[in-house]
Order: sequence, then C-alpha cells, then structure tokens
Amino acid sequence: MNSPVPGGSESVVPFGAKTKNVASNVADPLEAAGQTIVGLVHRAASVVEKNYQQALDFTQKLSAQLKEAENRIRALEADVRLQVDRADRAEKWLYKISVEIEQTFLGKDNSRRATSQAQGQGR
Repeated sequence: MNSPVPGGSESVVPFGAKTKNVASNVADPLEAAGQTIVGLVHRAASVVEKNYQQALDFTQKLSAQLKEAENRIRALEADVRLQVDRADRAEKWLYKISVEIEQTFLGKDNSRRATSQAQGQGR
C-alpha cells in the first residue's frame, strides 16, 4: 500500500507481541478484533489515498481551466481596448467630416443664406 503522506512508512508496525501459536491467535477475540481493526484501517487508508488522488487530479484540471480562462480574459480585454480605440478614432473622424461638411457646404451657404435673408427682410 502506498502511503498518502509523502515520506510516510509503507510498512505496518505490529502492535503487541506475537505468539507462536497461530491457532490460539485466531481463537482469541482480542487478536481477531485487532486484526479486523488493522484491516479496516488499511482499507480506510486506501480509500483516503484514492480520494486524495482524485481530488488532486480534479484540482489540476480546474487549475488548467482557470489558467485558460485567465488567458482568454486577457485576450478579450486586449480586444476590447482595441475596439474602444477604433471607436474613438471613428468618432474623431466623424466629427472631422461633420466639421468639414459644415465648413464646405454650410460655410458657403451662410454667405448665401445671409444674402437671401437680407433680401427676404427687404420685402
């Protein structure tokens, strides 16, 4: 059995002295209870080790997914900054075009409009 604790011992230290008569050990309720408990401890340790490994694997998967999500977030944030910059530039161009239109067409019309308004008031 592998130990769930790094550097832990893989061997079991016997509890109490062993007697040479194996048949009497099996008949002794204390020995039977002790062996049963040790067997249960080994099974529990095995289950704990299995659960630990599953949790570790799951944690590593989640960690990898988190890193991927963080990378995706950074990429999306960079894309947002790019799009905001483009929108700002487009707004500036639209304003410049608007001013140019006003100056080109309405600027000339302003002198015409002033003339036509003066003529209209004279009637």
